[in-house]
Amino acid sequence: MPEPTPLGEGGDVSYGSLVWSPVPARRDLLAESVLAAVDALPPDVAKWIRVAEIDPDLADTAAMTQEYNVPLAASSNCVVVAGKRAGEERVAACVVRATTRADVNTSVRKLLDVRKASFWPTDRAVEASGMEYGGITPIGLPSEWRLLLDERVVSGPSIIGSGVRRSKLLLPGGVLTALPGAEVVEGLGRPVG
Repeated sequence: MPEPTPLGEGGDVSYGSLVWSPVPARRDLLAESVLAAVDALPPDVAKWIRVAEIDPDLADTAAMTQEYNVPLAASSNCVVVAGKRAGEERVAACVVRATTRADVNTSVRKLLDVRKASFWPTDRAVEASGMEYGGITPIGLPSEWRLLLDERVVSGPSIIGSGVRRSKLLLPGGVLTALPGAEVVEGLGRPVG
């Protein structure tokens, strides 16, 4: 996997005002399902994932990027979207850059092959994912969900949730393509504004 700046193999790295440690050094900062998923990745993929502890009150992207001096464009959000077809609920986790919004009404609806797609209620997404609100991440999601990645998130550094509000993960965006069932979708994220 190519080595994008500021990430590299080995120990801690600084990005923004945070120090990011390899996951084995801070396993306590990941939700159980996320930790299990990282452990299941091939070692040559998992070695790129770093974690940093943050104030849980600053887990929302705008607050986190401002407080810790990381570029908004490096943050990626994971949202859970669903729709029904013939009585069957179809669920997808969509990962888009924080500078974009998931194109739920067109791209996601078509990919799920449903008449209407909408964001899942927070309590449902939290319960089904086993992750905290503000910490939902593409790593460790239920295997029956589709994992849709906007093409922008798979290059350069990407900051994502860790399954809990008190930390974030930093990884090369290409690592996301190694997640089980990951699909890269052109135009999944639409620019905000």
